[in-house]
Amino acid sequence: MRMSFLFLCCTAAARGATAFHFPSATTSPNTAALLRSSSRRATASAANAASPSTRLYQSASSSSPANSEYDYDLLVIGGGSGGVRASRIASGYGAKVALLETKLTHGVNPYYSAIGGTCVNVGCVPKKLMVFASRYPGEIKEMEGYGWKGATEGTFDWKVFLENKNKEITRLNNVYQNFVLKNAGVEVIEARGSLTGPNSIEVHTTATGESSTLTAKNILIAVGGWPFKPDIPGIEHAITSNEIFYLEEQPKRMVVVGGGFIALEFASIMDGLGSDVTLMYRGDLFLRGFDDDMRTHLKEEMENNSGIDLKFNTDPKEIRKQDDGSLLVIDQDGNEIECDSILYATGRKGKIDGLNLESAGVHTEGSFIPVNEYSQTNVPSIYAVGDVTNRIALTPVALMEGHRLADTLFGGKDRPVDHEFVASTVFTTPEIGTVGYSEQEAVEKYGDIDVYKNRFRAMKHSFPKSETYSLFKLIVESKTQRVVGCHVATDGAGEMVQGVAIAIKMGATKDDFDNTIGIHPTSAEELVTMRTPSYYYRDGQKVDKLE
Repeated sequence: MRMSFLFLCCTAAARGATAFHFPSATTSPNTAALLRSSSRRATASAANAASPSTRLYQSASSSSPANSEYDYDLLVIGGGSGGVRASRIASGYGAKVALLETKLTHGVNPYYSAIGGTCVNVGCVPKKLMVFASRYPGEIKEMEGYGWKGATEGTFDWKVFLENKNKEITRLNNVYQNFVLKNAGVEVIEARGSLTGPNSIEVHTTATGESSTLTAKNILIAVGGWPFKPDIPGIEHAITSNEIFYLEEQPKRMVVVGGGFIALEFASIMDGLGSDVTLMYRGDLFLRGFDDDMRTHLKEEMENNSGIDLKFNTDPKEIRKQDDGSLLVIDQDGNEIECDSILYATGRKGKIDGLNLESAGVHTEGSFIPVNEYSQTNVPSIYAVGDVTNRIALTPVALMEGHRLADTLFGGKDRPVDHEFVASTVFTTPEIGTVGYSEQEAVEKYGDIDVYKNRFRAMKHSFPKSETYSLFKLIVESKTQRVVGCHVATDGAGEMVQGVAIAIKMGATKDDFDNTIGIHPTSAEELVTMRTPSYYYRDGQKVDKLE
């Protein structure tokens, strides 16, 4: 993951090569120019010089704990996906590694996150559990069409769900600390870290508050992101994707603000769980940056098959707490909506507060840390991976970045990051699975493309006469016939597109898809049975038929 979440990684600004100068020892013409944040993909540059990473990993792996002037070969700040993966892989290569994480068990304010990062604690994992819970009512509604009599939705028990969720997250915290990291030989320290120089970190122990200094030949910053809330009157009454996982009561009425995948996922979740949901978005249509057909399709499905009240071109300007404890949300036109909770999902920022980056001369852009294609900052000994780098804010991307960094520094490999054809899913109902270029991006990049798409009712929904539709779409580069984009809106789209992503990443052509025998009866077989383009683009212009 464009949960999330995000799991929770709302929008990563597009960036090509950074404007500042990296150290010459690691400067390379090989760059990864990100197309856009919400697309979660990038175009790799063609040039790839004799690798400067050779110098990186030779110098890093040559250090030995027995005679090193440093305490560690690698010291990691942040126990999320990227930091954990880099630590484990580096230790496997024989490096001496320590990881600092402020908390080892999840919980509420002020930390929320813990070992495992946003994804495990307040992101992908608990969100997906909520997604599962929210979809049972929809299943039950269709049961009568299949002959089941007397089935009802029942009553959702928020407290029981949270109790079970908390047990599961606690279990995962333990897995990360004691099995993933300690079994790999990584020293796990429950503490907060702040830089004191290019090779030193002040360690603030969580339990005692005591401070000490540790040194490392290489430092990795993997602190992730934090939800952003705008400065409007009453914003202190709003919650984010952190707090929702610890609310004592389920809000009967909820306003969700935002148009990214996090906002849409939570709107869909809370609607499925029985809350009255209003979604406010300041733009004309949500999921900016995704394929336009997918955006429009999801809007139509939400309007027809959910109870979500969609309010576009709407932006809250004030939140008031009323005497009965409810909230009054006032938009830019003075319209008022009462609710029990308002959730803001309007972007995320890098969690760099307290890192003291200036002490080591680490360059920042806003709240993010720019890096080169080897995840190296402008300071040769300091690296950064994951959401804090503002590349593609998805858990699997952070895993890739951390793994490739460890391979390069300690494994004797030349492994720059690769952000091209990154698959992702929006866990709404229906799901949207996507990999590669949208129609708009493909036209801009290639000029000539063939577009295949089909909208239909899946068998599961057609039989009970539900007006629920699926949309399948392939984007093909005309000259080579390579499939450069796949977009699916249907049940289980994420599971489906993960497999398709392998083929697209390997360079599969439309003929390869056509030569693949479908599995019948499935919705997925549509991917290998669409034979005639719906329309074309030639020299950037849309053409219904070719002469």
